[in-house]
Amino acid sequence: MKNLLYCFALLLVLNSCKSSSAIVITAAKKNEKTSNKIVASIIEEAEDNIGIKYKTAGTTKSGYDCSGLVFTLYGNYNIKLPRTSIQQSKTGIDLGKDISKAQKGDLIFFKTNSRSQINHVGIITEVYKEELLFIHTSTSKGVILSSTKEPYYQRTFAQINRVIY
Repeated sequence: MKNLLYCFALLLVLNSCKSSSAIVITAAKKNEKTSNKIVASIIEEAEDNIGIKYKTAGTTKSGYDCSGLVFTLYGNYNIKLPRTSIQQSKTGIDLGKDISKAQKGDLIFFKTNSRSQINHVGIITEVYKEELLFIHTSTSKGVILSSTKEPYYQRTFAQINRVIY
């Protein structure tokens, strides 16, 4: 009961800080072991999707767009996220651009194509001292693994959000 009250209070605080986010954020803070299992399962499932083609508004194995991949994979574990990358970027805990705070399973956001707002999202799969690996959907290559060391992603990197804690 105490843990449930903690989760409810945490959700109230987080939702009040994000006026545009009126959804349940995570699978709640059951415990670290459970969270780690969920993250490992999401990453494993994401890796199983590598090679699936890009499809605008796609949310199935017949094709994904970037936010559709995230929406579907997290949704498979009862983690309700908004459908678009800009809305997803307003969900959970915003860790800014501090790579040292990143963890596997966090969402990574980008402002691509000279856009002024976030329009791309991926799932962090590996964390190194100065590099993050992430799975996302590319319009030209489909679901792929990329690195923040790649010049394009260095330039367009916007923020990291934690949605499982």
